[in-house]
Amino acid sequence: MKTFPHHQPRWYVVQSKPRQAERAQNCLEQQGYQVFLPRITVERVQRKQRCFVEEPLFPNYLFIRLQRWVDNWSPVRSTRGVARLVAFGSEPVPIADHLIDAIAQRCAETADPRELHAGQEVRILDGPFAGLNAIFQAPHGEQRAHLLIELLHRKVTVSIPQRQISACCA
Repeated sequence: MKTFPHHQPRWYVVQSKPRQAERAQNCLEQQGYQVFLPRITVERVQRKQRCFVEEPLFPNYLFIRLQRWVDNWSPVRSTRGVARLVAFGSEPVPIADHLIDAIAQRCAETADPRELHAGQEVRILDGPFAGLNAIFQAPHGEQRAHLLIELLHRKVTVSIPQRQISACCA
């Protein structure tokens, strides 16, 4: 039996109402839809205290997995917290599975600064030092980290965005 691409479930983008992505996710999941809301942990300063909060990677956007001609799409549009399905014209545009997988993997491997401790080995994922291993020294500001790397046979301290590092597996 031949399967057609439009019969396979695909990912689509849902725009939520402002600051209601979590509400939209919960309501869609309660209706039985498969939903993905990528989140990252960021450091914030609130009331002169440094704290870590988890927030959506794409504010006001989440992903939903639907079959084009099989699933009932009308409840999605009227779900609490949902503003609309992102579409070009009247056609919702599918997102390739490999892009969703890459986003999920990147969110999972991005270092949570609360889980890092001084002296821990990390891997730099992006930027000019991509691919190098380094030693985590301390958080620096809201979204950066001090790392110790070896350059030209010298140990140098650099400040790198925390989203660009991952804890090394032992």
